[in-house]
Amino acid sequence: MIKNAKLVACAASAIALSAPALAQRTAPAAAIVDPAIAKLRDAALKDDVAYDIVEGLTTEIGPRPDGSPQQERARLWSVAKLKALGFKNVRIEPYELQNVWVRGQETAEVVAPYPQPLRLTALGNSGATPPEGLTLPVAYFASFNDLLLAPAGSLAGKIAFVSNAMQPTQDGSSYGSQGAARFVGPNIAATKGAAAIVIRSIGTDHGRGPHAGNTNFAPGVTPIPAAALSVADAENLERMVKLGKAVTLHLTLTPTFAPTRTSGNVVAEVPGTDPAAGTILIGGHLDSWDLGTGAIDDASGIAITAAAAKRLMDAGKHRRTIRVVWFGDEETGGWGGIAYAKHHAGEPHALAAESDFGADRVWRFEVNLPDTAKAIADRLAVALAPIGIVRGAGVGGDGTDVGPMLRTGVPAIDLNQSGLRYFDWHHTPEDTLDRIDPEQLRQNVAAWTTMLAIVADAPEAMGPVSPKK
Repeated sequence: MIKNAKLVACAASAIALSAPALAQRTAPAAAIVDPAIAKLRDAALKDDVAYDIVEGLTTEIGPRPDGSPQQERARLWSVAKLKALGFKNVRIEPYELQNVWVRGQETAEVVAPYPQPLRLTALGNSGATPPEGLTLPVAYFASFNDLLLAPAGSLAGKIAFVSNAMQPTQDGSSYGSQGAARFVGPNIAATKGAAAIVIRSIGTDHGRGPHAGNTNFAPGVTPIPAAALSVADAENLERMVKLGKAVTLHLTLTPTFAPTRTSGNVVAEVPGTDPAAGTILIGGHLDSWDLGTGAIDDASGIAITAAAAKRLMDAGKHRRTIRVVWFGDEETGGWGGIAYAKHHAGEPHALAAESDFGADRVWRFEVNLPDTAKAIADRLAVALAPIGIVRGAGVGGDGTDVGPMLRTGVPAIDLNQSGLRYFDWHHTPEDTLDRIDPEQLRQNVAAWTTMLAIVADAPEAMGPVSPKK
């Protein structure tokens, strides 16, 4: 009897506690979506244009490093392709690249106590070893934080080795947290006296393909040789260190810098009927690292956005102009986006968005829209739900290529792709066409088609916003 009374009291208490929480929940805003938009979305689930673009670019051009002859061929290929697809005002907007980093010879081997070769790749902006290489002892750091804690001057005459491990996350946030070892690790090692640095590749795989990527040295810091070991080789080197004997590496990196090269953004348009309504800027980057063929980074992104824009073009006239930009140089500094922002400064832009996170399914969208356009996000939530996309609580506005425009207050919509597989192949020799899942690619096209269809004809004003911080 007493026990039952306690249960009743506990239940009453639980109900009392939960009532306020339940009262705080509100229904989402009602939104009416034009049936024609749903029809466009569903038709895009059978799209073949995006895959055709990725296949053509990776097969006929291949890798497209910044400032390279392959990238010049890629621009010409892109102009021909976009014209063939029916886009208007197709052109190259040229700009100059300064001090273009060019990969040279790159080898590494353990000299003692367990001699064997290692697989690695130089990081963009890496300094060079002497032609004969360097043979020096390893200073091991299990994490980037451990490197930060190293005393000044303690790395003189040594090769720093940072072995922090990256784990897969759906939103790709681990790239930001673990990527510091690549982004600024070489600069930190240089300031502490290191002769060179090798890091465990910033990736979630366990293979022998190293992950390329850029690093940057602060003004006044002399660049040191810097390379990324394949994850498997970094794990092996870590095991050697943990056996307790001093480990010596021989490292050879011979990159150079080309003083000036011409590059350019490839631009195409679906002209709108109301110039005052602003332009919708979409796209991805045409350049890629040189180890693979740049399928997921970022042939897929330019293909997804162009295929979606073509579907809008084929559907008839729209209020806003859709401008598709295949940015010339993203990987080594975002120069394509910077050049675009300078060239189009002062032009009204209603929205900027890019696709640069592979080809796996879109699972979430986030926005940064003015108060006048909040209803657009409500319509988008209803229209995207049938293809498995949820509305996020964060502020939209990510992307290196569109970043310079977003920082001027241009509204943003992010269509977030799953990152669970992306960093297995990001910047590696395995970034090839076979990593593209055609069905997931089509879902991306459907998501972008839906977003463009809603925004292109939205009656709401798309004024400036406070940029995402």
